[in-house]
Amino acid sequence: MKPLLITDCDEVLLHMVRHFGTWLKDAHAIDFRLHGGGFAESMTRADGTTLEPLEMWGMLDGFFPGEMARQTLVPHAREALAVLAEQADIVVLTNLQDHCRTHRIDQLATHGIVHRVECNQGGKGPPVARLVAEYDPSVTVFVDDLAVHHQSVADTAPDVFRLHMVSEPDLAVHVPPAPAAHARIDDWVESRGWIEARFAEGRPAQA
Repeated sequence: MKPLLITDCDEVLLHMVRHFGTWLKDAHAIDFRLHGGGFAESMTRADGTTLEPLEMWGMLDGFFPGEMARQTLVPHAREALAVLAEQADIVVLTNLQDHCRTHRIDQLATHGIVHRVECNQGGKGPPVARLVAEYDPSVTVFVDDLAVHHQSVADTAPDVFRLHMVSEPDLAVHVPPAPAAHARIDDWVESRGWIEARFAEGRPAQA
């Protein structure tokens, strides 16, 4: 049995918020400053009002997939995945609408990252549990930037190791470590070593 790595994409493999903010400013005259709060509360019009949640989702729908080409690769992500792929299966689990799946596959391929991509809406615990059942790995590591998904995986697939990563430096300083994660590491050089150590141990998180 091989290990399994399940990783998020935005703010883990690709930078998103910095490019989303630039697009909001250029295309919609909306100032975007994400300091650990919700997305909607971080979007401010010129008159000082913030967006309603429905408006926020509309902006995200405008960015994905039409503006995805703006996104840039997180340093060392491609190299880390290339090394980890020599010993493990890798799945990119991204919270995008299903119609964005092909766009995400193509987007990652332009950055030299070619792995299975699955789209999801809502908590990531259930899809992680399904992937573990499908692959039957020796050990599984889950990487994501959002604490809510680490809690979801802890609740649904507790044997999975959970690594909290926020690769955007301007955002990371405002985001506390996820309580349900086993570790918080915000760069791929150190993260790769932590993941390889979990693979080498070859045991589930609760063992």
